[in-house]
Amino acid sequence: MQKIVFLDRATLAPQIVLREPRFEHQLIEHDRTTPEQLLQRLNGASIAITNKVALTKEVLEQLPDLKFVAVAATGTDCVDKAACERLGIVVSNIRGYAINTVPEHTFALILALRRNLIAYRDDVLAGEWQKSGQFCFFTHAIHDLAGARLGIVGEGVLGQRVAEIGKAFGMTPMFAAHKGKDGLGPLYTPWDEVLATSDIITVHSPLTPQTRNMLAMPEFRAMKRKPLIVNTARGGLVDESALVTALDEGLISGAGFDVTAGEPPAADNPLMRAAGRPNVILTPHVAWASDEAQQSLADQLMDNVENFVGGAPSNVVRGAY
Repeated sequence: MQKIVFLDRATLAPQIVLREPRFEHQLIEHDRTTPEQLLQRLNGASIAITNKVALTKEVLEQLPDLKFVAVAATGTDCVDKAACERLGIVVSNIRGYAINTVPEHTFALILALRRNLIAYRDDVLAGEWQKSGQFCFFTHAIHDLAGARLGIVGEGVLGQRVAEIGKAFGMTPMFAAHKGKDGLGPLYTPWDEVLATSDIITVHSPLTPQTRNMLAMPEFRAMKRKPLIVNTARGGLVDESALVTALDEGLISGAGFDVTAGEPPAADNPLMRAAGRPNVILTPHVAWASDEAQQSLADQLMDNVENFVGGAPSNVVRGAY
């Protein structure tokens, strides 16, 4: 019998149905798990399910029964994959489930910031409409998406879908060449050109040692058009302290973030300190979390578990996911 332990079930909404696997098993669900609880909870488990609970080399080496880690997300930076490979532990992830929800959230942030919806809402609540004495007032600039240049960092399925939506709005999408690399082919626009010519830059990359803090002060100072910066991918891709400095210096026009470096963020996190500004929107890592997407994720998660036990593992992670 397979012992399956879901370490952080509360990272899926309670209305999402997690079906029982179609083989003999014991499924134990924990809403959340601290590092101190990990070894006890995974003792004797052959399958671990985690969304964000970290499985380090030190932990994995003490779990001789563990054969499979099913990550309930696309990003697998919470798992030491090199250690898993050495120990013979298979790792799988979830793919394709967020093709609608993340791009839609991305454009919700873009539209709200380009049209200054938060700033105008705050003004209305503060009584500025009545003070204006006319049917409208103009306290903040409003910009169309049509004609804007959209820099996309990350050319996977989410980046591709963002480009499709951008084209529908009449934007000009550009896929940024990987930082520091040339000759990647006609799909890509040179990294420096994307920085210099984009009106909006949106990030859809995995977090790896190569992509950590890939947008920092040197990049912000190269952004000639003062773009919006949008991150619905991973905290750590953008240097958050540098981002706030760029806002302070007027190097960028605004920021829409769904992720932070360390979640939940500490109260003194730079993005938390800036979150009350009218040109900043910070949402709590929910771009992925439409009910439809979450249910698709849960179904694929159990498919991965069943496929592994059936001898044909699916969505096996190799490389830098």
